[in-house]
Amino acid sequence: MAQQSKEPCKKEACDIQACLSKNNFIPQRCLKVIELLQSCCEKCNYNSTHCASVSGLLKQSHVRNP
Repeated sequence: MAQQSKEPCKKEACDIQACLSKNNFIPQRCLKVIELLQSCCEKCNYNSTHCASVSGLLKQSHVRNP
C-alpha cells in the first residue's frame, strides 16, 4: 500500500534548488518552478516544511529593477 509523502512539496522544493543553482541563485529566472511550489503548498494547506520558504521566494522573484 502506497504511503502518502510526509513532505508533499519536496519535489517542487528540490526543483527550485536545482533551478537556482543553475541560474546563479536569481529567483526571477525560476518563476515557473517557484509557482509550482506555491501551487503545491496551496493544495496541501501549507502542511509541508518546504512551504515555509515560498513566501520569501515570491517576494524576491517579484522585485523589479527600476
